[in-house]
Amino acid sequence: MALTLIQGHVPATPRWADARRILAVRLDNLGDVLMTAPALAALKRRTAGTQLTLLTSPAGAELARHLDAVDECFVYRAPWTRQPEGTEASAAQDLRLVERLRAHRFDAAVIFTVCTQSALPAALLCRLAGIPLRLAHARENPYALLSDWVPETDVCASGMRHEVQRQLDLVRSVGYVSGDEALPFELDPADTQTMRAALAAAGGRPDRPWLVVHPGASAASRRYPAQRFGQAADALARATDCQIVFTGTAGEQPLVHEAGAAMSEPFVDLCGRLDLGPLAALIGGARALLCNNSGPAHLAAALGTPVVVLYALTNPQHTPWRAKARVLSHDVPCRHCLKSVCPQGHHDCLRRIEVHTVVDAVRELLERPDGEPFAAAPPLPTLPLQEARA
Repeated sequence: MALTLIQGHVPATPRWADARRILAVRLDNLGDVLMTAPALAALKRRTAGTQLTLLTSPAGAELARHLDAVDECFVYRAPWTRQPEGTEASAAQDLRLVERLRAHRFDAAVIFTVCTQSALPAALLCRLAGIPLRLAHARENPYALLSDWVPETDVCASGMRHEVQRQLDLVRSVGYVSGDEALPFELDPADTQTMRAALAAAGGRPDRPWLVVHPGASAASRRYPAQRFGQAADALARATDCQIVFTGTAGEQPLVHEAGAAMSEPFVDLCGRLDLGPLAALIGGARALLCNNSGPAHLAAALGTPVVVLYALTNPQHTPWRAKARVLSHDVPCRHCLKSVCPQGHHDCLRRIEVHTVVDAVRELLERPDGEPFAAAPPLPTLPLQEARA
């Protein structure tokens, strides 16, 4: 078998062949962890008896029980990642983590990042914990921080690899090959029962088809106007036989209120009422999902639910993976800003998407025959910025 060579190192596969206790590090949001799941499965699958531990954020930890590949989960608020306001990460927690990792005597650690993140802070923690094999992408030579590294070639542009492919390529560099590249998600029947009870309690009918509308996203730059979500949902309620179900975190309730205020048709509000498992059951049972570029879009991809994504072009590698999807965005010169808040103030990558375009995209997915191939729509034509501000 041909062995992959890592720049500046001996063939990687033989040195990783005996790794049985593996730490996977993915410290950002739920959707990022889910897009890493095929690579986690590859780590778990190659050798019988492999114990896989996931080190992740509180949001990522919610996903762990739905991933068969993960045996154990450690939660860590990394001080080099964005944390909720009022959350303070202490040096003491970093030291406790190092001791906890040391006590587990891991053979190897794989650090998963997007191309705009550095893996080196996590690599330092793993080195201090005595983990001998440490793999990640690196833009500059990491020297002793990583035992194996893949040179960072992705840049923020439309031709970059999808996040799922990026992480599969990383683990493949040391010999871990996935047999199934689909996004995994294990639904618990109890979560389906909880979802149906919540739907009925909120005035919905579990025996009727539903569309899920999720107007929130962690960054303001990735949110389509909530009022337009409501206008699109109202049109879909009239044009289909589906009830409209709004979802979101408790903190996203104002967005749902704004969307609901734009509707004349009845709707069901489940914002803040569903944990991850019941939310996934709701999305998995939906005719379609309408959302921003956020975690629910990747849940829909994993569960096989058609999804229309209002997609700010801040992270072009994060579209739904191999999904029944339409991706709607408006091309703008500043499309690769990577900002949490639109620095231009116009938000035209999303604001220029008309409500009727959203409605048509959802209806197209609903009417498309089973088995017909799906493809993401290209960005809409570019408008000059001075025109976009009008």
